[in-house]
Amino acid sequence: MTLAEFYFLSGDGDADQIRRRTGDAIKAHPIDVAFIGIGENGHIAFNDPPADFNTQEPYIIVNLDDACRRQQLGEGWFESLDEVPTRAISMSVQQILRSHLIVCSVPDSRKAAAVRNSVEGPVSPNVPASILQTHANMHLMLDHAAASDLNPQMTTDQ
Repeated sequence: MTLAEFYFLSGDGDADQIRRRTGDAIKAHPIDVAFIGIGENGHIAFNDPPADFNTQEPYIIVNLDDACRRQQLGEGWFESLDEVPTRAISMSVQQILRSHLIVCSVPDSRKAAAVRNSVEGPVSPNVPASILQTHANMHLMLDHAAASDLNPQMTTDQ
């Protein structure tokens, strides 16, 4: 059995070179399980709306929208909005979908509308997490607060 490797993505330095190097590594080592979440604006990874559903590059450089940046601040990752980066290296939507299994865990009422739009709405780049509807082996784990805006007929309580 081979031990897993961890690749820390630091945007300090040449972000495009980091993106390419990490992309080459992931092409050589496919993902069995992706553990992801849904952001307040419906983003997955840092694929903010409108997300690029088409790029085949494993990693992309994205501009973070204000909602995503405010979420990073609100979660305590940064002391002020000025400290939150405006760009990030993100796993692409198509790379996430290449995972054999996706486990999507979403807590908190702040994400209830994004969950509803992702589950009950159409698949749309304007709700990036909605693309998860197309994955054959995706498991969505919600706490009661995150599920609070869902149509009760669409949910199961397990």
